[in-house]
Amino acid sequence: MDVLCLGESMIVLAPAAAGPLRGAVDLHMGVAGAESNVAVALAQLGAHAAWFGKVGDDPLGHRIRDVLDAAGVDCSGVQTDAERPTGVYFKDPGPDGTRVHYYRRGSAASTMGPGHLSGARPPRILHLSGITPVLSDSCAALVDELLVDRALAPALVSFDVNYRPALWPVSEAGPVLAGLAGAADIAFVGLDEAQTLWGVKTADDVRDLLPEAGVLVVKDGGEGVTAFEGTERGYSPAEPVDVVEPVGAGDAFAAGFLYGRLHNASLEASMRLGHRLAAGALQTVGDLAPPPPPETVRAILEDQ
Repeated sequence: MDVLCLGESMIVLAPAAAGPLRGAVDLHMGVAGAESNVAVALAQLGAHAAWFGKVGDDPLGHRIRDVLDAAGVDCSGVQTDAERPTGVYFKDPGPDGTRVHYYRRGSAASTMGPGHLSGARPPRILHLSGITPVLSDSCAALVDELLVDRALAPALVSFDVNYRPALWPVSEAGPVLAGLAGAADIAFVGLDEAQTLWGVKTADDVRDLLPEAGVLVVKDGGEGVTAFEGTERGYSPAEPVDVVEPVGAGDAFAAGFLYGRLHNASLEASMRLGHRLAAGALQTVGDLAPPPPPETVRAILEDQ
């Protein structure tokens, strides 16, 4: 297995027509989850990517598995809980942006805990995010087991900070997410969320704060990305695109970057592939976008 992704996937409902949720009559139902988004994008690129989360034994949980299976994601390790529901959230578009309303408390995924991946063969890369530890105490313990204690060694551990203000305050999230990001082999963080969480100003400030992270990737929205590995520092400007919806772009970037690392690409080539996937997500309604042509991927990876 190339990459194993772990986290909560949910059903997302959004107005089918432009406008706020309050006045919507028809809703579009999709599948969303930061980690499963990464798995889908990697599978579309040709990697053996898996998502081993947990869903309810309900139509929504079965829908998630159907969608991920159809996308080529290995779901053989997905667990089903007959007592707990699958999480759901709603998008509420408005003039000041899209707000999100979560209905995930007590979900099947929130019952994941230490030992959830016992018996799983170590992948080349294990991908986690900062959403999982806030779901429950047992989920937090699971992330510690996998990231800090390295229960799936010798897998490299990738961690996307993915701070969600609606789930926990900065005072709680800041120290926890800094500790987890600092312990990762590959850590992703947006400069804006780093500024919110840790009061830093620049990508170099983030590196100073997280010197132990093996590879640190700091994303600055539409400006570009700075990556650090040891004493190496690289920068890649973002591709200019007309943004349709920003949701999922960070996950797409992470997938492109990880695919580059799977193929021993340089920091710069990995960032360029991340940008290419992110650009596709930015121009798509929903979290998932079709991959770039194989020849484009090869050209980026071969241009070291």
